[in-house]
Amino acid sequence: MRANNRTKILDAAVRVAQRDGARRVTLEATAEEAGLTRGGMMYHFRDRDALTLAMQQHLAALWENRLVEQAGAPADKLTAIERVIAYAGVATASATRAELELILDTGHDPVMHEPWASVQRRWTPTAQEAFDDPRLMRAFLARLAADGLWSFDSLGSEELTASTRRALAQRIVDLAADDDLP
Repeated sequence: MRANNRTKILDAAVRVAQRDGARRVTLEATAEEAGLTRGGMMYHFRDRDALTLAMQQHLAALWENRLVEQAGAPADKLTAIERVIAYAGVATASATRAELELILDTGHDPVMHEPWASVQRRWTPTAQEAFDDPRLMRAFLARLAADGLWSFDSLGSEELTASTRRALAQRIVDLAADDDLP
């Protein structure tokens, strides 16, 4: 089976998760969505756990691509502050249902969460790094604020207008970028 079928399968699995919820992603549902047989699915993914991990990796890679696009360069070519500014810009956008459910459903499993954690390690300071450096502390606070806005919007407790979302996102970016703050 061609390598591009793997991407076709992952895109189909994401569509199933988006439409029906992450818990409804099965080999059968994904095969049907992708227009493949279950056997064709199993060539790439031996079971649902393998498919779920691949979905996590796929979505985390797409997220990192958005970070690179936002920043204009990969993480290793940027300063810590530039990375957090890009992170804040991307993380303050709404998550899709598929992203949210996959992150929440597997956040307790270190193997399943690793694709997301790996991206975060490249793009944001850790709490320990931030503790010793006031600029990194602001960057870490901006990360927490961006994640909080993402969660708030994703959980759907109150719909934000586009202008409110932009204003909040800008304030979060300003927090990370402000050289005048102590």
